[in-house]
Amino acid sequence: MAGLGEDEKVNTRLRAGRPIHLSDVKLRNEAGEFVANDGVSKGELVVRAPWAVNGYYKDPIRSEDLWKDGYLHTGDIATIDKFGYIDIVDRMKDVIKSGGEWVSSELIESLLSTYPGIAEVAVVAMPDDKWMERPMAVIVPNANETITTEQLNQYLRQFVNTGKLKSFAVPKEYRFVSELPKTSIGKIDKKRIKQQENLK
Repeated sequence: MAGLGEDEKVNTRLRAGRPIHLSDVKLRNEAGEFVANDGVSKGELVVRAPWAVNGYYKDPIRSEDLWKDGYLHTGDIATIDKFGYIDIVDRMKDVIKSGGEWVSSELIESLLSTYPGIAEVAVVAMPDDKWMERPMAVIVPNANETITTEQLNQYLRQFVNTGKLKSFAVPKEYRFVSELPKTSIGKIDKKRIKQQENLK
């Protein structure tokens, strides 16, 4: 990769890395088909290796799901580029399925978190009659900060214009709250957010 530009080298270093020897690592879509290693196509990261765990302790049903179709299903959504570098983009439980496309909640959160008036943000799926699901952003503004939906849409349009974000990944709705629920270890609890916002 000596011929890559500096930006490409930095982007490569920021990825999760390449599989180690004797590991068979692929991406699978919802239909169970393998997807291309083109750095763009997303799928669930599935793995086979001699040292991979056999299953869950005393839980044969979950173990069977874990090893469905002969691969260990990690629950991670990722891309793999032509050099084999893996980029984890979301978790299966958090990815938003909109019109047959997978939308990364983590990417939207990352971009929105750079907006100066936002203290915390979580992006979850909300039901949509046409597209099945659309992103919804739940935002904690900084103290004494007023943020509007139009400001955020305008902010995200710059990322749409540069190709970093798909237009359908711009949240359908923004909700502003004083705090986000957390788990016992301090992580944002998206399950509770969906319950609080009456989302299924």
